[in-house]
Amino acid sequence: MVDTEWPNSWRAAFRIELRAEAIGLAWRGWPVVPGTYPDADTTVGTPNTETLWTRPAPAHSDWQSRIGAHPQQVAAWWTGRPYSVLVATGTLVDAIEVDDHLGRRAAMLLRGTGRPAPIVAMPNGRWLFLVASADHLPRELDEAETVEWHGEGSWIPLPPTPFHHGVVHWRVKPDVWGWNLPPAPVVHDVLVRALNDVSAPRTDVPQVVPVESSAA
Repeated sequence: MVDTEWPNSWRAAFRIELRAEAIGLAWRGWPVVPGTYPDADTTVGTPNTETLWTRPAPAHSDWQSRIGAHPQQVAAWWTGRPYSVLVATGTLVDAIEVDDHLGRRAAMLLRGTGRPAPIVAMPNGRWLFLVASADHLPRELDEAETVEWHGEGSWIPLPPTPFHHGVVHWRVKPDVWGWNLPPAPVVHDVLVRALNDVSAPRTDVPQVVPVESSAA
């Protein structure tokens, strides 16, 4: 477990890093909200449920009313608590969550465009492609079982949010776009191409032809 197995000095430094990242995102206008984090009981309690902690979720039931808080308020929320850094989606930023295989293929295609999108990798093997908010997802992506769209009413974890077996990290940082998120259709198109490449049957695999031995 990330948080409880570290020495106190490391945990204190990590709390400071989480707070600094949350404040920095808030100053840039990103809708930051506090998220749950691993604790000694490995459970997270909400007003109605108590379940095994697997990934961060908003720490407060009124999280949507906290969207757009001033950075000073964000700083106060993170004082003394190692909240995960969550960003609400659907107003400024959306994210397309994919599996590792599709993520690697799409990242390679994006690099070929010369303007890769901000990409987040999570310890559970999932990737997040960040884009400017949009009102729909292309049908090919919407119907893919391994693809999840985080739009209005959802959220995503950002670095250095902890999971049980690691921390969320950037594969491509937002400063590649000067913190101006890429238009959703640009990244959607690349993800559709990557999805088609991943799903297409291989036709270039050489066939092994048995060679008959000739009689001496």
